[in-house]
Amino acid sequence: MRKSKAETAETRRRIVAAAAEEFRKNGIRETSLNELMAAAGLTEGGFYRHFKCKDQLVAEACARGLESVTEAIESAAQEGGKTGIQVIIENYLSPEHRDELWQGCPFVSLGSELARADNATRDAATAGFVKLVDVLARQFPNVPPECARQRAEYIVCAMVGAMTMSLIVTDPDLSASILRQAQKHLDKACTAPEPGKRARDR
Repeated sequence: MRKSKAETAETRRRIVAAAAEEFRKNGIRETSLNELMAAAGLTEGGFYRHFKCKDQLVAEACARGLESVTEAIESAAQEGGKTGIQVIIENYLSPEHRDELWQGCPFVSLGSELARADNATRDAATAGFVKLVDVLARQFPNVPPECARQRAEYIVCAMVGAMTMSLIVTDPDLSASILRQAQKHLDKACTAPEPGKRARDR
């Protein structure tokens, strides 16, 4: 019995969602088609009904993973009590994010593999980075757009780097310190005046 287009689309969505989680949890190379299809509640034989190859799924899973992170960041930015950018930094550089890689940022869990991936996957990663930067740049409404974007690019890269190092080191105290120090200095960077502003305001 043939599946409807809606059922086929839903199955594909399940595979992509499962792959996005499995890749972040175990790595792209270490995750077999059998494992990711099992995570989606399906058999490996059905994979090629939806995808030409694993690389195609990797690109879509990367896009989905980055989309989920961006959605979480946009939601966090609307929390009360602190500025949006402070909440974003605090949530990203949290022990919870570090310890739950399968739900976290693909740039942290898959960075080295994404750098060596095919162009389609790197294009998806690039688009995800641009969207992430856009979300952060909007947290600086009183800063000129170009400067806001430059700040956002710096913050994203600094957060990814700090989170990556917090995972690499084996000393738990050092790992926690890396996250704390990165958050502290990024908070300062977010509240620093624009270059030349003090001189103009005098």
